[in-house]
Amino acid sequence: MQSILQKATGIGPERVQPEDLNGRVAIVTGGALGIGYEVSRALANAGCRVIMVNRKEEQGHDAIEKIHKESPNASVEWKECDMGNLAQVRDVFSKLRDSLDRLDFLVLSAGINTNQYGLDADGIDRHFGVNYLGQFYVCNQLWPLLRKTSKTAGTPAPRVVFEASEMHRTAPKEVHFASLDEINNPDLGPTELYGRTKLALILLAKYGLAGKVISYNHDNIYALSVHPGAVNTAMQQQWKDAYPGITGKLLTWGMLAGGRDPEQGSYSALWALTSPKIEEQNMNGWYFNDPDSPGKETAQASDVQLGNALWDLSHRIIKDKLGDDALVDWNA
Repeated sequence: MQSILQKATGIGPERVQPEDLNGRVAIVTGGALGIGYEVSRALANAGCRVIMVNRKEEQGHDAIEKIHKESPNASVEWKECDMGNLAQVRDVFSKLRDSLDRLDFLVLSAGINTNQYGLDADGIDRHFGVNYLGQFYVCNQLWPLLRKTSKTAGTPAPRVVFEASEMHRTAPKEVHFASLDEINNPDLGPTELYGRTKLALILLAKYGLAGKVISYNHDNIYALSVHPGAVNTAMQQQWKDAYPGITGKLLTWGMLAGGRDPEQGSYSALWALTSPKIEEQNMNGWYFNDPDSPGKETAQASDVQLGNALWDLSHRIIKDKLGDDALVDWNA
């Protein structure tokens, strides 16, 4: 509905179309589907080399084929990775770190929608593992490359953008990020599980990357989180799995009827990736709920102690699963 209104009346987010990104390199997790695909498409059409990362090979092939039909000379690639498998994340993204000369844009768009509780390959709540912890680990593995790029003469500051959501408001009232046992709570409902991951992404951008790493090291890198809007993607079908029966069907129908199309859903991320205003006004760590529209986060999303607890827990879980040497030194 929003997509129809925007085209007919101009109501809705203004179109964001990057230009002249020749020589720049982007990695987009979830980049072959939905919002992630539209981000990949827009960057590739602007001349950026784009590496899309998804779980299924056919998704990558289809995405490359569609982009090449529109822009035959586009430089676009695909890598396979399951964000719910930390060992696979390390393998894929450490190889990308070592093989690339630069990285200008990192977009963290992979994820699962509101769904039933379950565990990922590492025995972690799959919402938390796929939507948050895998993305955290991607940032860690790629940070040396982002820092290297930021020190290249004449290069704009690299940007890291997380696809968060206004659904962070549905996180449980009692969140401490104190232990894996707290994370693996099967008594939480689907929207609470999902909302907690979106809260975590906002906290990571603000208090983890911007507040700890970038500030401490004086990195010329920007970390941001955005809300794409309610978007008509295949993920909306997961409401039927989250709430079996008529409730899930009604939620799916409502989201599809009132949502934006995936291209519109990409505008917040594209604006955060390319707007000069981010650097001009030093908006590091900010959350936006539309292009050029700072969000009004919840008290939880503005809690520095909660951000610190999340940061510490993320490191502990990964070391527990993969060993003490699993993480790249953020300050090296």
